[in-house]
Amino acid sequence: MNAGTIPYDAAIVGAGPAGVSCAVWLARLGLQPVLLESGDAVGGLCRSHPFADEWNASLPGATGPEVAANLARSLTQAGVDTRLSSRVERVDAMALAADTLASGFALRVAGLPDPLYARHLVLATGVRARALAQAENTALRTRQAGHCPGGIPAGTASVPQTDGILTGPGSHIVAQDFRNKKIAVLGGGDNAFENALYALEHGARTVRLFARTVRAQRQFVHQFPLDAVTVGDYVVDAQARTVNGQPYDLIMVFYGWEPCTRFAATLNLRRSARGFIATDQATAQTSFPGVYAIGEVAQRQHPCVVTALADGVTAAKAIQARVEAGR
Repeated sequence: MNAGTIPYDAAIVGAGPAGVSCAVWLARLGLQPVLLESGDAVGGLCRSHPFADEWNASLPGATGPEVAANLARSLTQAGVDTRLSSRVERVDAMALAADTLASGFALRVAGLPDPLYARHLVLATGVRARALAQAENTALRTRQAGHCPGGIPAGTASVPQTDGILTGPGSHIVAQDFRNKKIAVLGGGDNAFENALYALEHGARTVRLFARTVRAQRQFVHQFPLDAVTVGDYVVDAQARTVNGQPYDLIMVFYGWEPCTRFAATLNLRRSARGFIATDQATAQTSFPGVYAIGEVAQRQHPCVVTALADGVTAAKAIQARVEAGR
């Protein structure tokens, strides 16, 4: 394989707002991107957010699925080679010449017999909700995990999802019947308080929120009953569905997010102090030349649709500059 035979200027992994933005900009800048998405539709986490988003100044009131539909429309109009149901299993760097460290990447995609080749790699794979850590027994003391954002030690397994344990925000929360139920909410961020309020507003008998520290915006904290918040260490027994020995009908876990980048482990990308992919602020390039990380996988800015779109533009322009410098 030599530089002249690589078909794509960039392979973008993940078709959420960041990945779509990057792909559209690359295509409209005259470059050749390919967009790979493991799911069967464009949109990323937008697809599981059914609420109207009043924070998106360009689309006030649009729901997540409506934003996802617009993203898909943008790809079509820009003529981006978009491949759904294409899960990337592994990425390897290639040295295309003796004097280069890495000038291209080979992506192993599930179902394809041969690798897919690209000059640059963009990680836009987003995040997954952190679950309860798996302890040797079923009890977990949160102070054991104090070194990791969200209260979960990096690298631990997760408690299997069972009835009565809901992890992270999304459509599964909306589908839940909260009427007359006793709810425990774990976490101290915006998602924890927002969803605790949602449960109260939808008929929960009681909602108690447990947080090591409270990090949520004041507007959410002030809306929730102060006497229903426990701050400090607590003990969870996932199997018995108890917190501090008290039984609950549902335990809702909001321990933040972790990046979905296992397929890129061979690149040994540097992480930030919070566990996300570290990048150069001006270019979104990672510690590996030619590899970029955008959107929630890097947490370069406050995570939302608008900042993810901006991240995509940043990476696209950096790739354009790198391509033109090499011509």
